[in-house]
Amino acid sequence: MGKVDFLKLYPLSYKEFLIATGNERFISLLTNCDFQMITNFKQFFIDALKHYYFVGGMPEAVLRFSENRDFNEVREIQKRILDAYEQDFSKHAPNDIVPKIRMVWNSIPSQLAKENKKFIYGLVREGARAKDYEVAIMWLSDCGLVHKVNRVNAPNLPLKAYVDLRAFKLFLVDVGLLGCMAGLKQNSLLDGNDMFKEFKGALTEQYVMQQFATVPGLNIYYYTNDRGSCEVDFVVDNGETIVPVEVKAEINLKAKSLRTYCEKFNPRISVRAAMTDYKKESSLINLPLYAIGELETVL
Repeated sequence: MGKVDFLKLYPLSYKEFLIATGNERFISLLTNCDFQMITNFKQFFIDALKHYYFVGGMPEAVLRFSENRDFNEVREIQKRILDAYEQDFSKHAPNDIVPKIRMVWNSIPSQLAKENKKFIYGLVREGARAKDYEVAIMWLSDCGLVHKVNRVNAPNLPLKAYVDLRAFKLFLVDVGLLGCMAGLKQNSLLDGNDMFKEFKGALTEQYVMQQFATVPGLNIYYYTNDRGSCEVDFVVDNGETIVPVEVKAEINLKAKSLRTYCEKFNPRISVRAAMTDYKKESSLINLPLYAIGELETVL
């Protein structure tokens, strides 16, 4: 008997992915938020981010990719991981909720593909209700296989006091696994494909959520107004500051919802994450997606 320390492990973050693939020399630029130098190497960071979208952060997938850059082998590893998860449902979950766990799990790519990514029970099964699946969702969340991000109805400290428990988004544990579940091919992601544009937003939000999850003490939510006409992808607080974060998959900087939010609540700082260079405009920070893991340092 004695003291036990618990350490929560996540898939590799984008920075850890850079280290694992032999690019640690670029880490100091991100850590120090040296955006003048980062801009000079932005094509490297963007290409590495596309690789991270495909490979994700599961250790075996990253290890094999670091050794041979074989995208096909990465997908086979991810498929094996997903198969092992599904087998674990039957081994460890109560028998009566295993089918519901599988249905929720398999619905996540289609949930995130929607423009409004709020979890809809009707996408799991027609006529489904919250009480039918809340235990299954809790099981997946407790096991660390999904991130549950609740809505807040007002951006006040602490955000947890303003949570709407009925509205939430579900993200997978890893962006690479999400792409694998969706059957996303290498060329669509790395070379670009017009038919892939819709799902790119889902991958991008998944990536951002995954980076936020590794930041100690960061509480993660999202915001919509009562009419649903304004949705901010993430609203985070570190116990001192509340920051709205709008996520854009490409270089499109139109952020109507973020503007509406800022006009109503006048936050001290707001962030727009996109494939653009760093820029500070009054209280708005344009932060490159590949630097979103440095949010607290930037703030």
